[in-house]
Amino acid sequence: MRLLIIDDDKEGAEFLKHNLKSEGFIVETEHTGQQGLSLAKINDFDLIVLDYSLPDTTGFEVCANFRKSNKTTPVLMLSANKQTSNKVEVLNCGADDYLTKPYSFKELLARIKAILRRPKSFQDKVEKIYDLKIDYDKNLVKKNGQNIHLTPKEFSILNLLIRNKGSVVSRAQILESAWDVNADPFSNTVESHILSLRKKIDKDKKIIKTISGRGYIIDDD
Repeated sequence: MRLLIIDDDKEGAEFLKHNLKSEGFIVETEHTGQQGLSLAKINDFDLIVLDYSLPDTTGFEVCANFRKSNKTTPVLMLSANKQTSNKVEVLNCGADDYLTKPYSFKELLARIKAILRRPKSFQDKVEKIYDLKIDYDKNLVKKNGQNIHLTPKEFSILNLLIRNKGSVVSRAQILESAWDVNADPFSNTVESHILSLRKKIDKDKKIIKTISGRGYIIDDD
């Protein structure tokens, strides 16, 4: 799962990034509303954590402009304002949830997982494909009833391929989804992780197929 944090508190944003990455998320950060909005519009994130108070605009304006571009990515708004009227305003602008500062990381994580479990998300809480059972809430994969240990990167790659089941996913798409913007596009890290993933899930049936010159695919048949 790929998250975007838009918060001018660089120390706080880095704290969230570090802890969310330890939970298996891919996380990017921006510290102004305009930069965050631009990044959100041109990239495919699973959820945006957006601070209400920003140096160049407000989280309300960022969220409203984001929704005007017909983007449906879930938005979790953070704010120190506890007034009910402010919460209503935020939810009416298109945010999916509202969390008042100060908050605990455990509550933030629970809110994120709850949003990602909602029906409008692209996936169910648990999905079955061939002999695999994927529990997105627990980041757990089973093959023929046996737990398969996947690293966070391997889980993200499998997640992306399943989300695009029946379509070819390019190397560049995998690199963009499972790594941050500082990843080296010329390294063989994608190929290495695909190889490792195949060793774990392709023992009985070839689930991940290579399309020469194009990328990888999980067929929908």
